[in-house]
Amino acid sequence: MSKDIKLIHPRDQITEVISRIYKRGMTTTSGGNVSIIDDDGDIWVTPSAIDKGSLRASDIICVKKDGTIIGKHKPSSEFPFHKAIYEARPDIKSVIHAHPPALVSFSIVRQIPNTNIISQAKHICGPIGYAKYEIPGSEDLGEVIADEFKKGFKAIIMENHGTVLGGSDLTDAYERFEALEFCASTILYGSQIGKPKYLTDSQIDQFEAQATGVLPEMETATYPADEVEKRLEICEIVKRSCEQGLMISSYGTVSMRWNENDFLITPTNKNRWDIQLDDIVQIKDGHREAGKTPSRAAWIHQEIYNRNPDVNSIIMTQSPYLMAFGVTGEYLDVRTIPESWIFLQDINFVKYGNHFRKNNNTEIVDNCPTALIIENDSIIITGDKLLQTFDYLEVAEFSAKSIVLGHSLGNMVPINDEQVEDLRKKFLS
Repeated sequence: MSKDIKLIHPRDQITEVISRIYKRGMTTTSGGNVSIIDDDGDIWVTPSAIDKGSLRASDIICVKKDGTIIGKHKPSSEFPFHKAIYEARPDIKSVIHAHPPALVSFSIVRQIPNTNIISQAKHICGPIGYAKYEIPGSEDLGEVIADEFKKGFKAIIMENHGTVLGGSDLTDAYERFEALEFCASTILYGSQIGKPKYLTDSQIDQFEAQATGVLPEMETATYPADEVEKRLEICEIVKRSCEQGLMISSYGTVSMRWNENDFLITPTNKNRWDIQLDDIVQIKDGHREAGKTPSRAAWIHQEIYNRNPDVNSIIMTQSPYLMAFGVTGEYLDVRTIPESWIFLQDINFVKYGNHFRKNNNTEIVDNCPTALIIENDSIIITGDKLLQTFDYLEVAEFSAKSIVLGHSLGNMVPINDEQVEDLRKKFLS
């Protein structure tokens, strides 16, 4: 979406978001529905029984405030509960309903995922409601869902059905949807290899409190060709990370060294799917580009660049299989296949809180390893070229995924010490 979502027609907003949901495997061809209520009280909604993988703006239906239907299809069969939510909560302007696998897993065992699994999800998702089962498309389902929204919830687990979320606009709703599914996935994957640990409310409050303070603004900024080129690289990698599920809308930082210890970095409070070239923030001589707020992790990136001259790009993100290790504290042994060990060698693990600025943790910023996991927070990947760093991230996530999936088959048998030494001689000497 463009920088100002309000300038995009509801039809285009809906088709873009439903496309993201479908391509990320969070709904099926026939499943899920998205709606927006506009300032006139008209509701724009996905159609019934139309392929979600090829939906066009012209397929979106408008249900006028007086009930008149405009469009070439029928509105979604779940339209009644969308309407009921808008009537119950005037502050809700967009609704997403889908059947993403991890949240359906919680739905069918009748549990609510604990969003304290990662540091920022509690703030994004808020408390989670629970709606008892009713027949899809029925007025009764609309009533039980609306009743949960009346309690102040913006995210609901639907018993034996899926999830429904609301937001102040479609971007807000999607960020909540994506973050909640990420939490559910991380809990599920972590449970396969160990026991997930959760942050206390106090720990999350400490995270929020320490992440304040903004670098002073620079008076003027220049944008030579090489700087603009790096902005483009960052935008492309962020988009690719989102498309591949290696980053979510609400979390993920990418930076590139530009000139000596000056660098470019993604902004804070910006949906990662929507990042544009002019959103990227230039950091020069410890000052930020005027009018922009860099990632709250900018100080970590700055210190890594200051202390590690060979590091020229950094990705700090949350990917579900790596975070399965991050929330359990289980050791991630990358001696799965030769490529994993050659690229990564080892993945360090640091306790939650050690990444707070006041601690200036040397495990993170001094002699920074290629990959490092921060407990219940994130993964940091470093490298030279940004594409190389992204490759390291992919390899690390694939390695973690192989271990998680293989766990049900038996214990992992790693490449042995002799084989590792052979790899060291051939590829690293």
